[in-house]
Amino acid sequence: MASSLTKDSAGTAGSEKTFFGHPRGLATLFMTEMWERFSYYGMRALLPLYLIAPDGLHMNPATATAIYSVYVSLVYLLAMPGGWFGDRVWGPRKTVAVAGTVIMIGHLALALPMQGTFFAGLGLVAIGSGLLKSNISTMVGHLYNGPDDPRRDGGFTVFYMGINVGAFAAPLVIGTIGESVNWHLGFALAAVGMGLGLTQYLLGTRHLNERSLVVPKPLSAAERTDTLRKGMIWLAIAAVFYIVTVVTGVYTLNWILVPITIAGLVIPVMVLTRIKRDKELSAAEQSKMSGYIWFFVAAAMFWMIYDQGGSTLAIFADNSADNSILGWDFPVSWYQSVNPVLIMALAPVFAAFWLALNRRGKEPSTIVKFSSGLVLVGASFFLFLMPLTIATDGHKAAAMWLVAIYFVQTVAELTLSPVGLSVTTKMAPAKYASQMMGVWFLAVTAGDCTTGLLSIAGVELNGTGIVALQAALAAAAGVAIFMYRNKVKQLMGDVH
Repeated sequence: MASSLTKDSAGTAGSEKTFFGHPRGLATLFMTEMWERFSYYGMRALLPLYLIAPDGLHMNPATATAIYSVYVSLVYLLAMPGGWFGDRVWGPRKTVAVAGTVIMIGHLALALPMQGTFFAGLGLVAIGSGLLKSNISTMVGHLYNGPDDPRRDGGFTVFYMGINVGAFAAPLVIGTIGESVNWHLGFALAAVGMGLGLTQYLLGTRHLNERSLVVPKPLSAAERTDTLRKGMIWLAIAAVFYIVTVVTGVYTLNWILVPITIAGLVIPVMVLTRIKRDKELSAAEQSKMSGYIWFFVAAAMFWMIYDQGGSTLAIFADNSADNSILGWDFPVSWYQSVNPVLIMALAPVFAAFWLALNRRGKEPSTIVKFSSGLVLVGASFFLFLMPLTIATDGHKAAAMWLVAIYFVQTVAELTLSPVGLSVTTKMAPAKYASQMMGVWFLAVTAGDCTTGLLSIAGVELNGTGIVALQAALAAAAGVAIFMYRNKVKQLMGDVH
């Protein structure tokens, strides 16, 4: 795909090369995102399996799920400070270069066969991913002549294809090597992937817009000093606290997991409350924020179930599924390639479907799409009850049950996720326009932290009771939003 460079046919710069009719810099950012996602999703596919494997860390499933959930929640939680660094400290271009380096070092730490470096590596990958996530999307926007550039939406579509290409290939390559050859070699391949992405990014930065070098709102000298001082104080407090817990012999993994999961639930509430109470917002903006909270809570419940596709479902597949098709066995991590390949296949279908309904004046409202996504993700866990019931007394559930679950979840994602991104930008108060995408990511954090807390509390997430409860809650939430759609629509004001 990256080689499909053609001469600019738009006539804006006769000899300028383009990437599928888009600015050449899109190829650089596409490949960077593809390789970063390759490293991220490859490592993520291995993570829960390595944590429970006898030749891995040999943890129980509840602890493995808690670690996985906390890790994923951190990636999205750190997207907000990552965006802040791009806006106030380094600028987007430098921030992405630093992020790629941190991610690569993190994967190399995971490749070392020591538990201490493994958890340090997870932390580094989460920090790097948070730094990269917001800033690389910002640079895609910089390639175009403002929001009215007719190529802009198409450019983001091409860019997001990079995510799914990387996510699809990663489990097939990294997962196979990690499971079949050596866990740490798999993690090392993730580092190689990020290294390739970083190399071509640094070589291709000359094609990026000069705005990506600019720090939009740089810290003043006084702000820089104050920020550094406060950061060092909090770092010192954390260091002293954990040194004391280790020296006194009371330290366990929960001393890390519990504070992060609580923070992942408290911070979204604090952020939404701060915005909602801002007296500078107009009455219309206040009303929209009240309506947005409905979507936020619903999204958190959605991601709580959806992201268990990489933990609860993966652990079930490892222990209780017949991972073969027509007698051909395949690695458990390959299930993680089902969602991205379905996204690539179904996204154009959904886009065409909504457009066709819109032409006839029958396209469902944002609220109806959102409620449908919740009902569908609940249905995926009702479907999960079937293989859970089959896999008893030594029986194994067929692989196609899991594929069917991932299919329903993908349809739910396509119904809810793009709509959530769109409604976030539409309902954002003008004062918080650049921050609201980070607020949307906090819904993922809240959902994953809820899963983490359940796991820390010892809840067996592969039990039929808890699976049925989650399914029922999601379906009920979807029905509730549909029932109160007129009230929510009123709060949304002029947003449709």
